Amino acid sequence: MASSTRYNSNNNQEENSFDVKYYLFKVLGYWQLFVVTIIIALIVARFMNGYKQKRYSLSTMISVKEETNSLFNTGTNLTFNWGGASDLLETTKITINSRTHNEKVVSKLQFYIDYLKEGQYRLEDVYGLTPFEVKVDTSSYQIYGKLIRIEMLENDQVNISFDFNESGNNTLIRYSDNSVQNYSSAEASFTKDYPLDSDIVSSFFNFHIASIKKANPGEVYFIKFNSFDGTVGGYRGVRVTTVNDGASVMVLSLEGFNKNRIVDYLNTSVQVLKEDKKAQKTLYAKTTLEYIDTLFNRESKSLKDIQQAFGNYKKENNIYDLSSQGVDLSSEVKELDIEIRQLNESIDNLNTLENYLRSNTVYDDNIPVPALVNIADSKIPAAINDLIVKSRAKKQIENAVKPDHPSFRNLVRDIKVTRDILLENINNLRLFYKKSKSTVDERLRVFNNKLKKLPEKEQELIKFERDYSYSEFNFNHLRQKKYEAEIAVKATVSDIKVIDSAVDLGNGPIYPKPSFNYMVALMLGVIFPLFYIIIRELLDNKIHMLEDIEKKYKIPVLGVIGRNVGINNLAVFERPKSSVAESFRAIRSNIQFLFKNNEGKKSKTLVLTSSVSGEGKTMISVNMATVFALSGKKTILLGLDLRKPKIYDDFELKNEVGVVNYLINQKSLEEVITKSKVPNLDIILSGPIPPNPSELLLSDNCDTLIKQLEDHYDYIVIDTPPVGLVSDALELFKYADAICYIVRQGYTQKGMMKMIDDKYVNKEVTNISYLLNDFSIRNNYGYAYGYGYGYGYGYGYGYGKYGNGYHDNERPEPKTILGKLINLIKPKR
Repeated sequence: MASSTRYNSNNNQEENSFDVKYYLFKVLGYWQLFVVTIIIALIVARFMNGYKQKRYSLSTMISVKEETNSLFNTGTNLTFNWGGASDLLETTKITINSRTHNEKVVSKLQFYIDYLKEGQYRLEDVYGLTPFEVKVDTSSYQIYGKLIRIEMLENDQVNISFDFNESGNNTLIRYSDNSVQNYSSAEASFTKDYPLDSDIVSSFFNFHIASIKKANPGEVYFIKFNSFDGTVGGYRGVRVTTVNDGASVMVLSLEGFNKNRIVDYLNTSVQVLKEDKKAQKTLYAKTTLEYIDTLFNRESKSLKDIQQAFGNYKKENNIYDLSSQGVDLSSEVKELDIEIRQLNESIDNLNTLENYLRSNTVYDDNIPVPALVNIADSKIPAAINDLIVKSRAKKQIENAVKPDHPSFRNLVRDIKVTRDILLENINNLRLFYKKSKSTVDERLRVFNNKLKKLPEKEQELIKFERDYSYSEFNFNHLRQKKYEAEIAVKATVSDIKVIDSAVDLGNGPIYPKPSFNYMVALMLGVIFPLFYIIIRELLDNKIHMLEDIEKKYKIPVLGVIGRNVGINNLAVFERPKSSVAESFRAIRSNIQFLFKNNEGKKSKTLVLTSSVSGEGKTMISVNMATVFALSGKKTILLGLDLRKPKIYDDFELKNEVGVVNYLINQKSLEEVITKSKVPNLDIILSGPIPPNPSELLLSDNCDTLIKQLEDHYDYIVIDTPPVGLVSDALELFKYADAICYIVRQGYTQKGMMKMIDDKYVNKEVTNISYLLNDFSIRNNYGYAYGYGYGYGYGYGYGYGKYGNGYHDNERPEPKTILGKLINLIKPKR
C-alpha cells in the first residue's frame, strides 16, 4: 500500500512537471500548419486590402475668436457690439454638427448627387474626377434612387439611360422643399442622347450637365439622386476638437470614401459658418439700415413738401425776412423744438422696445431699434445686438442638443441676464429723458410766449421755418446714420478665421491600412495554430513518445518498433535489411534479459498482448517469431486470439483448422501445426471462431498444449487478445516466461495501460515490458482513422470505438475524405 502511494505521488510530480524543450519541439512539429495558416492569412489580408473600400480622413483648422470693429467706439451714435455668446467655442461646435448648418452646406454643394463609376469590387465614388458636373434645378422633380447611366460619346455628346421600376411606380424628389411624388412609367427603361453643356429636361428629371474637361468616348459613369435628409444626416459626423483648453483654435475633421468630397465639404462648411457668424454680427446694423432707409425716404419727401409750402407762403404773403427780434426768437425756438421732439421720439422708442422685450421670448431681426436718437447710454444698442446674436445661436442649436446641454442652458441663462439688464437700462434712460424733456419744455414755454408778441404773419413764417428746420435736421441725421450703418455692415469682420484649409496632400487611407492588416494577418497566422495546438494538446490523450510511458508508468520499456510500410506483416522475412527488421533484432537481443529468470527451461514462452485492437500486436507476434526462427531456433507461433484471428492472412493460409480444433479434441497437435515459408517457424492458427473462447483457454487441453509445445520448440510466441477488452490474455500470462505489452505511437490512449501497470506495481504481473510500436521521429501524431473498438469486454474497460472485431455488431468505420485532408497538415515529429 505504501509502495502504491509513493508510486502515485511520483506519478503526479512527473505529470505536473513542464518540459519547455519538449513542448517547443512539439510546437515546431506543426511547422507545416504554421506555413499554411500564415500563407492563407496573408492572402486574406491582401484580398481585404483590395476589397475593403478605402476610407480617408482630412481636416481643416480655424480660429474662433471675438473680433471687434475698430471703426466704432462708445462715442458713436450708432453703436454696434461685435461680441457673441460667452461660450463661443462650444456654440460653434454644436452649430457645425447641427442639422440647419449641414442643410445649408449640402444644398450649396448639391451633395445629394452621387457620382459613381464601376470599380473592381463595387461602384466607386468618383466625385471631382468626372469630366462633367451636374447642376440640379431644385425647383423641379428628379427621379429618386435610380442609377442613371451616363456614357460619354463622340462630338461632345452623352447618352443618358436608366431602368424604371418593374411595377411602373417610381419616386420623384424635389430638393427645394424636400417633397416627393409618384411617377407612373409605361416604359421599362429610358435612353436618349444629349449634348454636353445643355439642360437635360424631362418629366422625371431636370438638370444641367456641364463639361469640365475633355472626356474619352466610351467612358461610363453613373449619377444618383439621394434623399436630402439622409445626405444631411450622413454629414453631421464632422468631428470638432480644440487644439488645447486655452486656445480658440478648432480642428474640423471628416472621414469619407472620396477625398474630393471631404475637401469641398470641410471648406464649404467653414465658409457657410463664416457667413452665418458675420450675418449674426451685422444683423443689428442691417436691421437699423433698413429702418433708416424707410425713415430717410419718408423724411426726404416731407422735407420737399415743407420747402414747397414754405416758398408758397412767402410768395403769397410777400414776406421774406424776419425782424431782428424774430430772427433771435426763431433761432432759439428751432433748437429747443428739435431737442424736445428728439426726446419724445427717444422715449417712444424706448417704450416700444420695452414692450417688445416683455412680450417676446425669441429675439430676431424684427426687434425695434432706437436708430434716430442720440442715446446717452451706449450699452443699450450693444445689449440689443448681443441679445439678437444669442437668441439666434439658441435657435440654431436647440434642434441639435437636448435642453439640459450645458451650452444650451448657458445661452438661455445669458439671454435672460442680457434682457433683464437691457430693461433696467431702458428704464433708467427713460427717466433721464423725461427729466431732460421737462427742463426743455419749460424753456420752450418761455420762448413761445415771446413769439406771441410778434406780428401774425411773422409768427406763421417762424412756424414754417421751425418745421423745415426740424425736417432738415432729421434728414441730415438719418443720412449720417445711414452712412454709419453701411460702413458697419461693410467693415464687419467674422469671428471665424481659416488657419489651414482642407487640402488633399496625397494622404493615405486610414482604413484599411495594408501594413497593419498584414501584421495582424501574420499574428493571426501564428496565433490560430497555437490555439489549435493548445486545444489539441489539452484534448490529446495518446501515447506519442517514450517519455509519455516512462513518466506515467512503472513497467519498463523493452524497446521500440519502427513503422512497417510493407504490404503485409512479414517485415523481417521479406525485408530483412529494413529498419523495422533491425528493430526486431534489437528486441530479440533485449528480450534475453527477461528470459534469464527461466534459464533452466529448455523452451521460452513469449506472450504478446495490448490494450485494444489495432496496436500492432499480431504484427509484432509474427515478426518476433520470425526473428527467433531466422536465428536458427525452432519456433512456433501460436494464435490464441480466438475472437479476431489475423495470422493466417499474413502467411496466405486458410483459417479452417487451428488451435480451437485441438482444444475441443477434434484434431491432434500434429494436425493443427502448419509449416510456414519461414525456416524453423511453425504456426498454429486460431481456427474457426468459437462461441466460448474464454472457456477453451481455461481448459486443461490448453495446459497440455503448452507443455507439449515446450518439449518440441525453443521459442513459443503466443498472440493473445487485448487485455483491455477481454480477460483471455490475463489467463494466458501463467504460461509466459516474458510478456510484451504493445503500445502504438499516436494511437494508444494513456489511460488504457493503467490496469496492467497497477498489476505490475502490486506484483500480480511480473517479467513484463512495454514495446512501443509504429514509432517514428516524424510520425503523424494525433488521430488514427478507421479504427473502431466497441464497448463491452472484461474488467469494466470500454474504449468506445476500440472494440472492433470482438463483438457481433461491430463494423469498421471507413476512412473519410475529411480525415485524408486533415492528415495533410498533421504535425510531424
